[in-house]
Amino acid sequence: MMIKRQLGNSGFAVAPLVLGGNVFGWTADEATAFSILDAFVDAGGNMIDTADAYSVWAPGNQGGESETIIGKWLKRFGRRDDVIIATKVGWELDPIRRGLAKPYILAEVEASLRRLATDYIDLYQSHIDDPTTPVQETLEAHAQLVKQGKVRVIGASNFGAPRLKESLETSKRLGYPSYRTLQPLYNLVERKPYEAELEALCLSEGLGVISYFSLASGFLTGKYRSEQDIVGHARAGEVEKHLTSRGLRILGALDGVAHRYGAKPSQVALAWLMARPSITAPISSATSLAQLMELVAATELRLDSEAMEALNTASA
Repeated sequence: MMIKRQLGNSGFAVAPLVLGGNVFGWTADEATAFSILDAFVDAGGNMIDTADAYSVWAPGNQGGESETIIGKWLKRFGRRDDVIIATKVGWELDPIRRGLAKPYILAEVEASLRRLATDYIDLYQSHIDDPTTPVQETLEAHAQLVKQGKVRVIGASNFGAPRLKESLETSKRLGYPSYRTLQPLYNLVERKPYEAELEALCLSEGLGVISYFSLASGFLTGKYRSEQDIVGHARAGEVEKHLTSRGLRILGALDGVAHRYGAKPSQVALAWLMARPSITAPISSATSLAQLMELVAATELRLDSEAMEALNTASA
């Protein structure tokens, strides 16, 4: 079973791996999603991350597909209090449905609650900063939802350090609920945006951090090492940008550490994140049971200082 960690000062204790729901209704159909969700909880996992926007990018989808599948599973699962459901608002669903204005958040949360077949959301996150809406207005909407019991805790995703800091200061000043978590893009190949300013802020403010794209869209599995390898891959565009001398150097370091531990590169990449002092739990998604069990096994991997040093140096 996975040993739980405190998610910053949110009051939640979470497993060291968060299950990403972005693939549900896209590259994982309902039946596959159900089996993955069942197996994740059976293995000791307890936090599932989704968004109203998942998966608006897939042909024929409008957004909300992932929440709908999770809602059907929750109904069948029947133990709502045993899982922490995190969803988000603000990503562009279409030119009108987007942003963090108060009326939009208050309308969109109702749609998420309906799709998730629940009367409360454990962690409701501002999905992406909306520079056109004052921070105070967004926090006012979140405060209303917390007061109504529709949301337990709030978080931010894809925020830059200045805007996150302004949000935290505004909450303190006005007595509003504060962002307790940050969901940033962070992995072995994409370290700089998070480490430059956000990491120190999260540590000083006691924010729980759940990183996304933990395996860099599959690049850190080691399966894609040349242009040929990515042909026909659903995330080819994302993976291609990592096929550089630095990217291949990181894969080499992953191979070395994986060989020493008798593990897979993907497991080592996740274990590196889990060992970082500011990261509570990386988010990772699976499209099959075999993939999920590979991810779950990473929670048992404890990297020593030599392994961490090899990975830090290769990815510096």
